[in-house]
Amino acid sequence: MQTEKVVKYIVSWLKDYLETAHQKGFVIGISGGIDSAVTSTLCAMTGYPLLNLEMPIHQEKNQADRAKRHIEWLKNKFSSPIDSIEVNLTSTFDAMVSALPETDTTDKVNLALANTRSRLRMTTLYYFAGLHNYLVAGTGNKVEDFGVGFYTKYGDGGVDLSPIADLMKSEVYKIAEFLGINTDIQKAKPTDGLFGDDRSDEDQLGANYDELEWAMRAKEDGKTADKFEGREKEVFEIYSRLNRINQHKMVPIPICDIPEELMK
Repeated sequence: MQTEKVVKYIVSWLKDYLETAHQKGFVIGISGGIDSAVTSTLCAMTGYPLLNLEMPIHQEKNQADRAKRHIEWLKNKFSSPIDSIEVNLTSTFDAMVSALPETDTTDKVNLALANTRSRLRMTTLYYFAGLHNYLVAGTGNKVEDFGVGFYTKYGDGGVDLSPIADLMKSEVYKIAEFLGINTDIQKAKPTDGLFGDDRSDEDQLGANYDELEWAMRAKEDGKTADKFEGREKEVFEIYSRLNRINQHKMVPIPICDIPEELMK
């Protein structure tokens, strides 16, 4: 990858899209992770206003601290208008949980509530986007968005544009290094931060991003599980399963086309 040229291309694309949409700037949720750090930096490089939102919901302290340090780094590095707001959604989330009926299916409840956190944050992002005529910038990368579908539909998947969605996770790290993103963010284990603890993406997915990228490329090359053995076979099957069950996130919303003869 020609990293510098890719960075310039994305920044130019962001500017062109913003101007064509007749909007005034960008808003993004800052999590303390690599994807939001890179995306917010690319948005800042356009020279247009950037609003960084911290939206803790029972947030793990290290994640929140990394987010704050990154926002401070942005403000020190760029002369363009960069603002930040913290909106603590913990009480909002707790109020919603208390209004929901109790159920015994704990694992499903925990996953549903994790997705609810993401959707509360999406709603908050669009509140501020509407106030300022900003675009909501997405932070999903290629293997998450189009490989294993590791995001929340209408949560972190609810965005106006996706600047890094054609980049593998490893390529996002290369850009982070090129941009000089804080080392603690580059070294932190990737996590969606939706469970209020320190579980990583790998803990949830069963494979790390390097493994999933390998499996994604192997799948695109037409390989099948019987071509591999050991850990490679295990990872390939993990990727294939996640890719299959999450297709509903990756394809356009299905529309029931009514036959023309029924409309007469």
